[in-house]
Amino acid sequence: MGAPLILITVADHDDPSDAAPIHLINARYADGVRRAGGIPILMSANANEEQRATAFATMDGLLLSGGADIDPARYNEPVDGAIGIEPARDALEWAALDAADRRGIPVFGICRGLQFLNVHRGGSLLQHVEGQVGAAYPATPALSHPLDVQGGTKLAQILGDRTTPLAVNSYHHQAVSPERLAPTLRASAFTDSPRGTLVEGLEEAGERFVLGVQCHPERTESSPADLERVWAAFVEAARGR
Repeated sequence: MGAPLILITVADHDDPSDAAPIHLINARYADGVRRAGGIPILMSANANEEQRATAFATMDGLLLSGGADIDPARYNEPVDGAIGIEPARDALEWAALDAADRRGIPVFGICRGLQFLNVHRGGSLLQHVEGQVGAAYPATPALSHPLDVQGGTKLAQILGDRTTPLAVNSYHHQAVSPERLAPTLRASAFTDSPRGTLVEGLEEAGERFVLGVQCHPERTESSPADLERVWAAFVEAARGR
């Protein structure tokens, strides 16, 4: 089989004031897919219905990228810390994930993408957690913290059954806590925070690749090399479906 087509849902870069950083951010996700041997197709909420239908029918894998907060209405809560809500992007990604589920294709969620997977599966979010956001990208150095990967999970297997914590970057202010984890998902990695333990890796049971990480492995300058294995596993799952 040839290189798999990976649909990447991304932030819209039509606003001239934010175009340059958003282009850079979106390019990093595409680069991660290319490094692993996939062909990235980027789509924002500006895509029309025909473009969406074509992408949903032809994608071999779905990457839910980082970005603005998810509308708390999606998990039946009022706004209590969420900022920069983008309902149009929520609608795009909900439809994309529904299509991926119908076709049984691999899904990889990064940061917002992990959170969106959890909400789509019936979970909810902590709308604000202090101390998890570093300097605005691409400023360096990134804020980092240890990630404890849980043995016996897909994530642990992908990382070579690693037992020592990874130092990962942190660019988020919302999170999944254990009590807010969707019932069909299991936690694959944790970290500590001012609001207690946070779920920073999650996945579905079974053979299908459905996995999310809270950190940003596309930002290779602040990510451990081990996380390149996650890109490789995702694209390989898309190739073999």
